[in-house]
Amino acid sequence: MAVRTLDIWRDRAACRGPETALFFPPSTTERRDERDARERRAKAICVQCAVRRECLDYALGVGEVHGIWGGLNETERRGLKETHYS
Repeated sequence: MAVRTLDIWRDRAACRGPETALFFPPSTTERRDERDARERRAKAICVQCAVRRECLDYALGVGEVHGIWGGLNETERRGLKETHYS
């Protein structure tokens, strides 16, 4: 039933819809200032999300290495994981 649980929280995620692209780097080169602006916009959506914790737990659990999940980028998640599991 884990897959169904996954579907439930994702269905409630604030990032669903046209803004989804903000949460992942583009396929073309992105300047640092562009990345920072994109991430700020994505994180602003996460702040208001009802399932932010479930999203972050999922990303940490599967070792997601790309994108904004639960309000954290790749580097922030890696730091969080190192702090909790070292």
